[in-house]
Amino acid sequence: MMTLMLLSVLIGMCYGLYRLGQRSVSLSVRVFVGLLGGAIFGLLLNVYSALLGAALESFLSWTRLLGGGYISLLKMIIMPLILVSMVAAVIKLEAVSALGRIGSLVLLMLLGTTAIAALIGAYTAVSFGLTAEGLIEGERELARADVLLSRQVEIRDWALPELLLSFLPTNIFLDLTGARPTSIIAVALFGILFGVAGLQLRAQNAALGERLLAGIAVTQEWVMALVRLVIQLTPYGVLALMIKVSASADGDDILNLINFIFASYTAILLMFIVHGFILLAVGFSPRLFYAKVWPALSFAFSSRSSAATIPLNVEVQTKALGNDSSIANLSATFGASIGQNGCAGIYPAMLAVMIAPSVGIDPLSMSFLVPLILITTVSSFGIAGVGGGATFAALVVLPAMGLPITLVALLISIEPLIDMARTALNVNGSMVAGTVTQRMLGTRSAPNDVVETDL
Repeated sequence: MMTLMLLSVLIGMCYGLYRLGQRSVSLSVRVFVGLLGGAIFGLLLNVYSALLGAALESFLSWTRLLGGGYISLLKMIIMPLILVSMVAAVIKLEAVSALGRIGSLVLLMLLGTTAIAALIGAYTAVSFGLTAEGLIEGERELARADVLLSRQVEIRDWALPELLLSFLPTNIFLDLTGARPTSIIAVALFGILFGVAGLQLRAQNAALGERLLAGIAVTQEWVMALVRLVIQLTPYGVLALMIKVSASADGDDILNLINFIFASYTAILLMFIVHGFILLAVGFSPRLFYAKVWPALSFAFSSRSSAATIPLNVEVQTKALGNDSSIANLSATFGASIGQNGCAGIYPAMLAVMIAPSVGIDPLSMSFLVPLILITTVSSFGIAGVGGGATFAALVVLPAMGLPITLVALLISIEPLIDMARTALNVNGSMVAGTVTQRMLGTRSAPNDVVETDL
């Protein structure tokens, strides 16, 4: 009976979100309402967990169904979205040389800001006195460590040539299933090559090229229609995820690691400030920039998915920032799997610095800091743009630095509290990369190429 009552509350909250949509309340507002409502309801469940007993676990299994289903749909759209976005971005260019200029600048910005983010993460961890020493591992953390160790075996400790080779697609259909750790970047590279082939076809046969452009435009709109369909479910997915997180959070874990949360948000805020200085350097007002990109940042914050934010990222860049559609598509797509400032830059660097003293290493020594920044930057290729990507990045960086990964398991319990802000930083980094590239190349935007969303 108690489970049915809790389910009735969940259904009522979902209906409330539906009614907000019927009243034309914007998606970003509905997502925030779902986020806040889920957090409050989840905390109440946490407080009365002893009274609810088995009914709480039964209820949470239904929230896992709703939240997990939403995450599965987000994962479903990632590969087709990346493939079509890359092909469309390249095939709309006027020359292959333009791809070289745009792609090089976008990659340089993404990787450069990731290196800066890693440095900020390392020094922030030291400034806050963060260390793995004193963090007690219980049976739950050890069990998580065993699972993560098995994942580490899958990732392997690749040498740099092997890592670079793994980026190349050998079986595109296999990579579309996400079977390899570097499948996302392999799909992106295939999309670029496929787009270059189409670009050459346009140059050789204008009539055939026009039909090809029309076909790509239809395909892109088709995929974007699917993306918009999934995005409309975001308020309900966020509601369920926040209920589960708030209701099952271990208070001791959060209290023990509260300093880590504050340090993480400090590092993320510092990186947002660095982005502002970069924008100033190319003559773009940071205050104006952040006012224009707020819808994309708020969606990224609530969805915890850089990849799912790609269509809104592209729209904000083309409509609000005036970036060329090809630049917007490249920076948004690359930024979802390469050079993620928050997940692939700040997070693994902070963990490495926390662990280093426990194994007798000075985290501020150049012999440790320089390799850490280089490895963090290079390993940022192909980090999945969905919730949990930071854990994957840490599983690559820590073994490469010769450090144990058990701390990663311990921090999973508070991941959602930090991952939302990290994802927003990831998306902001890609939009900064696109804007800086636009300013440096001086290309014009193409309003007709903008992909619409209802946000």
